[in-house]
Amino acid sequence: MKSVVKPTRSFTRRLVLVGATAASVTVLAACGGNDSGSRSDSAHRSPSKSASSPSAAASDGAHNAADVAFAKGMIPHHRQAVEMADLAAGRAASSQVKELAAKIKRAQDPEIRTMSGWLTAWGEQVPKGMTEGTPGMDHSAGSPDSAESRHSGDSGHSGHTGHSEMPGMMGAEEMTALKGKSGKAFDAAFLEMMVRHHQGAVKMAGTEKEKGAYGPAKRLADDVIKAQEAEIARMNKLLGKA
Repeated sequence: MKSVVKPTRSFTRRLVLVGATAASVTVLAACGGNDSGSRSDSAHRSPSKSASSPSAAASDGAHNAADVAFAKGMIPHHRQAVEMADLAAGRAASSQVKELAAKIKRAQDPEIRTMSGWLTAWGEQVPKGMTEGTPGMDHSAGSPDSAESRHSGDSGHSGHTGHSEMPGMMGAEEMTALKGKSGKAFDAAFLEMMVRHHQGAVKMAGTEKEKGAYGPAKRLADDVIKAQEAEIARMNKLLGKA
């Protein structure tokens, strides 16, 4: 009969210690792997976090006096263009003139709302609505330099930016005369006036691109230049000046 050797108590303790040690090594290795993985993940993520916040937001968020002057000047300038465009619906003879006028209104109405929102966000007063025949609106006195100096001087006042000195703005008599025309006479007068009006807007937008700081305003200025230069070319063609 074979004898069975029973394990001693000390041998049993050694087996338990060896098992526990192996388990601890496994757990530590697993924890170490997770930690290095998380460090690796955070190292990959951190550049994207830093890239998404600083420079892009700064260029869009900062604004200066030139941005305020641009918005305060372009809002009434656009309003007058929309007012002129509204006249075309019932007075123009040419379908092309009517189509152009409708396009001008569709483009400039939303831009007025956008610029008004900027001024409100900046704590500036939005220029009050202007009607045709506003006293002192003599576009012949306007030039880019005089408009710029007036804007910089008035940027902190009550929202009036010297309409009479903005380039391309029509005077009260011109607006009254346009309203009294119809048919082909209206078409010719509208196109002549709107070409000058657009040329003034292009000059104002050029000043914003050069001196402004607010990213969205500079982009809007660029859009104004591209769109209105194309419309100037189209209007000159309709006038037979191309």
